[in-house]
Amino acid sequence: MFAKIVFRLPVALLILCNAPVSNTKAQTPAGEAERKPVIVELFTSEGCSTCPVADELLQKLEAQQPVAGAEIVPVEVHVDYWNHDGWNDPYSSAEWTERQTVYRTIFNQTEYTPQMIVDGQSQFVGSNGRQAVAEIEKAAHRVQTDVAINSEKSDTHGSQRFTVSVGKLAGNTTGDVAEVWVAVTEDGLQSTVNRGENAGHVLHHTGTVRSLHKVGTADVSAPSVSFKGDGRVKFESRWKPENLHVVAFVQEKKSRKILGAASAKVSQ
Repeated sequence: MFAKIVFRLPVALLILCNAPVSNTKAQTPAGEAERKPVIVELFTSEGCSTCPVADELLQKLEAQQPVAGAEIVPVEVHVDYWNHDGWNDPYSSAEWTERQTVYRTIFNQTEYTPQMIVDGQSQFVGSNGRQAVAEIEKAAHRVQTDVAINSEKSDTHGSQRFTVSVGKLAGNTTGDVAEVWVAVTEDGLQSTVNRGENAGHVLHHTGTVRSLHKVGTADVSAPSVSFKGDGRVKFESRWKPENLHVVAFVQEKKSRKILGAASAKVSQ
């Protein structure tokens, strides 16, 4: 179901089959100040009756980009613990549920959906638009670690190569480990639900996680580049390249703080 990502050190080439990638950090309109990427994770399920409103909020946040100085990067994570209530969410995974469980421990919260988490540092009910904007604003003002994704020339096999690199760590916690993650997300997914709490509804999604892997750790003592790695992403044929993004981010293992991120759109 999910793409395989294999990273090696020290070369930093991420190979995308037949899929050129646009640059890199936040996509900032001309004339605007540079926007900082902010990871907005939404833990959701197609089997949860209160989740569609949160799904719509995430779509609006991505489309409207309402926070000055922030480039909102949506990461929609479908958990699997609602699947026993009549509808099997096709985008859900026990792996994604496990990720939420780690957050639950950090925040000392019960397991629930929809749950929105901003840069791994704040959590709240995922349909609360006012709080979402407030937390994104806070994230945009924090010091960030530079993360970059840059494309390279296509090879003779039609594969696109690009580089993922992490600069000197900033805002990190002493004694924690800064892990580097790479996700593949897809926009434009939808389901016609015929069973469960959302029976009769057509549900729409953005930034849905297709693949998520830890690819290494950043060197806390590095004076400039703290991580470089090479890898290969093989996309499933049913995924639409024009709707895919590759998202790289640095997240602390203990605190779960996201220190920096970059998002690159895949296009044909």
